[in-house]
Amino acid sequence: MKAGSQHVMEKIATFIVDKRNLFFLLYLFAIIFSIYAMGWVQVENDITAYLAEDTETRQGVEIMEREFTTFGSAKVMLANISYDHAKEIASKIERIEGVSGVTLEQEDKYYQNASALIEVSFKGTDKDEISLAAMEKIREVIAPYDSYVSTTIGVDTAKQLADEMQVIVVIAAVIIVLVLFFTSKSYGEIPVVILTFGVAALLNMGTNFLLGKISFISNSVAVVLQLALAIDYAIILCHRFTEEHETLPVREACIAALAKAIPEIASSSLTTMSGLFALVFMHFRIGGDLAVVLIKAIILSLLSVFTLMPGLLIVFSKFIDKTQHRNFIPSIRGLGKFAVKTRYVIPPVFVILVLASFVFFNRCPFSFGVADLRAPRRNAVQMAEDKVNDTFGKNNMLALIVPSGDYISEGKLLKELERYDEVDSTLGLATTEAMDDYVLTDYLTPRAFSELIDLDYEVAQLLYAAYAVNDEDYGKIVSDIGEYSVPLIDMFMFLYDQVDKGYVTLENELQEELEDLHSQLTDAKKQLMSEDYSRMLIYLNLPEESEETFAFLDTIHEVAAKYYDEDVYIVGNSTSNYDLSSTFATDNLVISILSALFVILILMFTFKSAGLPVLLIIVIQASIWMNFSFPYLQNKPLFFLGYLVVSSIQMGANIDYAIVITSRYMTLKKTLPIKKAIVEALNQSFPTILTSGVILASAGIVISQLSTDGTIAALGLCIGRGTIISMILVIFVLPQILLLGDSIIERTTFAQKKSTLVQERTGKWLVNGRVRGYVSGVVDMEMKGVLEGDLKAMVSTGEVEEIEEETAHV
Repeated sequence: MKAGSQHVMEKIATFIVDKRNLFFLLYLFAIIFSIYAMGWVQVENDITAYLAEDTETRQGVEIMEREFTTFGSAKVMLANISYDHAKEIASKIERIEGVSGVTLEQEDKYYQNASALIEVSFKGTDKDEISLAAMEKIREVIAPYDSYVSTTIGVDTAKQLADEMQVIVVIAAVIIVLVLFFTSKSYGEIPVVILTFGVAALLNMGTNFLLGKISFISNSVAVVLQLALAIDYAIILCHRFTEEHETLPVREACIAALAKAIPEIASSSLTTMSGLFALVFMHFRIGGDLAVVLIKAIILSLLSVFTLMPGLLIVFSKFIDKTQHRNFIPSIRGLGKFAVKTRYVIPPVFVILVLASFVFFNRCPFSFGVADLRAPRRNAVQMAEDKVNDTFGKNNMLALIVPSGDYISEGKLLKELERYDEVDSTLGLATTEAMDDYVLTDYLTPRAFSELIDLDYEVAQLLYAAYAVNDEDYGKIVSDIGEYSVPLIDMFMFLYDQVDKGYVTLENELQEELEDLHSQLTDAKKQLMSEDYSRMLIYLNLPEESEETFAFLDTIHEVAAKYYDEDVYIVGNSTSNYDLSSTFATDNLVISILSALFVILILMFTFKSAGLPVLLIIVIQASIWMNFSFPYLQNKPLFFLGYLVVSSIQMGANIDYAIVITSRYMTLKKTLPIKKAIVEALNQSFPTILTSGVILASAGIVISQLSTDGTIAALGLCIGRGTIISMILVIFVLPQILLLGDSIIERTTFAQKKSTLVQERTGKWLVNGRVRGYVSGVVDMEMKGVLEGDLKAMVSTGEVEEIEEETAHV
């Protein structure tokens, strides 16, 4: 760092340290505000809400939310029960207030292996109080039986995830404390680190409301990942403080440590944030959501480390001094020497592994649906749903949205779709039975309508004439009204309106039937028809995600195009998966290129070298390919979001491990031979890598094992496994690459060479380069050979290496 910059940093550090009480007060206000503001945060639990606006699923979902009402439903499975007993229970459920109907038929579909399936529909949506109350009463009715319920009514997924993450955060905190217990230089550092990041986590959670809605993924994993990704910032400052405090008083040591740590920590955080920033460019906007939350978390962590932690270090300084302990981390100079000896062996093996990993990664089976993601741990709701699906199978339901008003086309479309083997059944107004084998959209004449409901024919004619006037179809009045045909659903609704206004009087029995029918038709129209659109349900016997399923979506569009010139929309898990798969290739390419490009640019300015960043990127990119080779080798689908998010985290965060070793190596080799420099660099970097890596890997593994949400568990598994692989490659492969690539590093360095770096040697050395200085006399020449004696000179090119007696030669 230049002297001017150092002077500025010292002024900033002095202000922060001397005004620590002011910062304590500000943080106290911020903590109180954040605790209160956490209640303002809105969480989006629907992952399809983050699909791009131009996707079919997103457009269809918006139409459905705007135009239709989706009533609540539940599947109630009763095991170890007779069919007749199950019918009795179904009757009790049907009489519950808030239940609009139940279905239990004596078929293979509803009664299998001594288990009965009762399908329940409700009078309200899954969030309406009437549905919630009815669901509670249903649970009371089935409580004495071996029962399983699959429903979203009364299931608070957000609360379940929040409760799980509280446990995960506690376990992660315990792991962090244990790791710091062994890797810190003083036990007094531990409360300082925990307090610093406890405050940073609160600030991040409390300010999430500024982002509007955040996804349930970001809301769940941000706290743990914030601790794992940014903990090393606090560790760096702690170690700096301890080193400075060996020769300086507490205040001066804190100022000096902060002045030196700010540039180091800030540059380290840039690679992490740049990797996350690449997620912003994903078509699937949940990547941007997660990126913004985590980048904000890192910025707030930096702020806490720079402005809160110095004051805490002074407050806890006496405790830190009293609790100094011996170093529990062993020396790994042996690994460094192993790296020197295997520098011509490990890299070729590494190249083979990289090529194999690349091949395996490209054969990795990706999954785009969340419905089939299974976390190792299952909650009670998920286990009940699994039981129902395993016994009676799982429906793959699609909603087909078409322009409304053409009942004939709707009927023809549904009949044609039902002829395909891939379709189990369909449901729409055009297939819903009314009475006497008529469906709701059948066209009836006055004679047929009067016979259907036992209405006087003359009254029926007058009713049809009134309908024609209301519909402004005056020609039907002057022509033969007896041949005028009207859809049954429209005539029923018109008749009810006329009776309600007192224009038509019906017998009591018919009046009661009309009241019941009107209630059913009203619910049906809310679910299946609006002024502009009609909704039809298609039940497939295909899996939610497969090439055959995706191809059949095109078939449905082709069939619908025969009857409608305007756009139609298909909405369902299958279309969501198809939309995600169609953008995956682009998102993958964009994230891979941008994350690597951002990191390379930062490394180029950090190390003033064009070649060195490439060497580091190779190691981390290899760890990414290896990480995502496992799904192929295990024959398990990989959730696409886990790959996109974790690959950027690996590139942005795990690169820090490589930077730590490389930075020390570049410094040490100015005064040491490169072989000794790499040994010392690896040994000195090991505590930092071990601390940060173990914390991040542990956090990922804990998330994967304890979260019941498949999406979050998949992210955790990939993060944990990827971090472990990155640590292994950085420790066991990077040193050899740096040794072999040293000449590349030197030749691609664009920083100005400093002439003040003088090497001092005594003994026997192998010299290969330009030497200027004292070698038992002054020399300024190109040398290649063995030097025995004293050396005090600048080696501007090449290297000076210590050699053993038996290997000395000229």
